[in-house]
Amino acid sequence: MTLREAYEYGQGELKLAGIEDAAVDAWYLLEFVTGISRAMYFLNMQEKMSGEQEEVYRSYIERRASHIPLQHITGVQEFMGLEFCVNEHVLVPRQDTEILVESVLDVLEPGMKVLDMCTGSGCILISLLKHSQPEGCQPVCSQFKNRQSACGQLAIDENNVSGVGVDVSEEALQVARKNRDKIGVQAELIQSDLFENVSGRYDIIVSNPPYIRTAVIEELKEEVKFHDPFLALDGKEDGLYFYRKIVEKSPEFLNQGGKLCFEIGHDQGEVVKRLMEEAGFVGVTIKKDLAGLDRVVFGKYNMKEKF
Repeated sequence: MTLREAYEYGQGELKLAGIEDAAVDAWYLLEFVTGISRAMYFLNMQEKMSGEQEEVYRSYIERRASHIPLQHITGVQEFMGLEFCVNEHVLVPRQDTEILVESVLDVLEPGMKVLDMCTGSGCILISLLKHSQPEGCQPVCSQFKNRQSACGQLAIDENNVSGVGVDVSEEALQVARKNRDKIGVQAELIQSDLFENVSGRYDIIVSNPPYIRTAVIEELKEEVKFHDPFLALDGKEDGLYFYRKIVEKSPEFLNQGGKLCFEIGHDQGEVVKRLMEEAGFVGVTIKKDLAGLDRVVFGKYNMKEKF
């Protein structure tokens, strides 16, 4: 089978199976199996695949045709410019969630402590820690090579943002630990039912909790309802269960002036904002995603105003 024949085969099988992005997914799997770029494909589309490559590609197309998510087949997903490991125990990181990370990065300062509630793959916390690292002092150090190590240590000391990730699922935490080590950040990851095993106070609590109403899960795409972990989807009857729990308890774990930042469903902005304001948060703001839908709610906890 040539590369062109493989790609046409993949597209055809996925279209027959009702996969929306059949051409895109067929290409990604071909690229994943062979390592070929688009430019090289067009130059070498008549080149034959090895027997092993053909066998693997066919098996991957078969799995995708059964609506197994593409990322569960490849085992990876790009998020915030970083490559994260994923599997059936965690939600696949979505581009929408980058709005949440970017909102937190806007207010993240050296010395802050971050708590990521419902961390899943760890993509939010790990991205925050990775992108808050200083770019370094290479221009200076290149002039003083014998000081490069010491200067690098200084940069680490100055950027002492620390983070804790929490999840009820130990299987999810195993994925998060793998991502932490792969991407190279320091983060504590603990198993906890929300705040049950959490201690200390934080400057920022960030969360993308389960927020889909239980009755709606059955209406989701097969890739989601059959392959994403139910625990990571189910926001209980009205989808707001975890927002209530986190808003209620977070003041016990936030420093004065600490911030609470949520990802939300597109129709949950106003009600989550109201929950936060009633709990003593001020300056509560709703931020939209690139599609113009409500995506993030964040506010500052002002202990003095409440009491």
